[in-house]
Amino acid sequence: MRAMIMDALAEPLEVREVAPPSAPAGGVVVEVHATGLCKSDWHAWVGHDDVALPHVPGHELAGTIVEVGEGVQRWGVGDRVTVPFVMGCGACEWCLGGNAQVCPDQQQPGFTQWGSFAERVVLRAADTNVVRIPDGVSFEAAAALGCRFATAYRALTGRARVQAGEWITVVGAGGVGLSAVMIGVALGARVIVVDRTPAALDAARRLGAEHTLIAGESDIAAAVHEITGGGSHVSVDAVGSAQTARDAVLSLRRRGRHVQIGLLPTDDGMTAMPMARVIAWELDLLGSHGMAAVDYPEMLSLIDSGALRPQELIERVIGLAEAATLLPRMDAASPAGMTMIDPRRP
Repeated sequence: MRAMIMDALAEPLEVREVAPPSAPAGGVVVEVHATGLCKSDWHAWVGHDDVALPHVPGHELAGTIVEVGEGVQRWGVGDRVTVPFVMGCGACEWCLGGNAQVCPDQQQPGFTQWGSFAERVVLRAADTNVVRIPDGVSFEAAAALGCRFATAYRALTGRARVQAGEWITVVGAGGVGLSAVMIGVALGARVIVVDRTPAALDAARRLGAEHTLIAGESDIAAAVHEITGGGSHVSVDAVGSAQTARDAVLSLRRRGRHVQIGLLPTDDGMTAMPMARVIAWELDLLGSHGMAAVDYPEMLSLIDSGALRPQELIERVIGLAEAATLLPRMDAASPAGMTMIDPRRP
């Protein structure tokens, strides 16, 4: 099969032929029809994640099952499926409790194993992790769910528990940030978006953001407090930096809730937070690490009904060769939406 291969950290990527995978016991092999190009893939490429080389990136995917391993009960060849980017073991207390997204023995395509920037990919513990795609949902829309959209959905519904009429400040209008805008608007919230590029802010407004602010041009927190009359009820850092996390937290009103989605890689693994404000105003700091497969049906039903439209966040669909040139530039690029890869294209 063709796959995008990472032979060394932060070096050019090569698309070449490799041996196709076989289905392990309890797992399946999926022919990839769509897979998202995500900032998290850049983190792996640059060395922020511990990956074994040579490596195939890619963790947001959808496709059809082409091989079923021994012991799999729920799935068959030809099924249209997707998967969360965190695959639980299926046996630990967290998986059995419906929280596979924090499984201590988790596997992640594109990080702990070869990923979906290839014509085929292995999905382990399929009966726990694999999700059926409704007939009315496209492969591209389903692939958009694996990391960014599903993470934003759970961040707002399961973690922050956003209520209609509340103010949300979303810092960063890439794939996950625009997903948060769409979901927040669908929940009846009032959304403010912060980003450094006008095109991204234009996209946020089209999705229903009431106010947009250009990062770096003003005191973001002060602007949000003025717009909302005291600060947002919920803030989301969809970028992942000390400055964006600080802006998001300081934009909150008293007893507000902050959700950290963007990764915060530092040399010592620690990131500064304005804890004096957190303590004095009794703010809640919440992490959000994807969403377990058991929580997908509610979200998929909203997509199938048209209430949520992740396909509208897709900016373009490209092949593996073009993706290999784009991935190393993701830290500098500011795409207004998602880029999808069809590994079957040249």
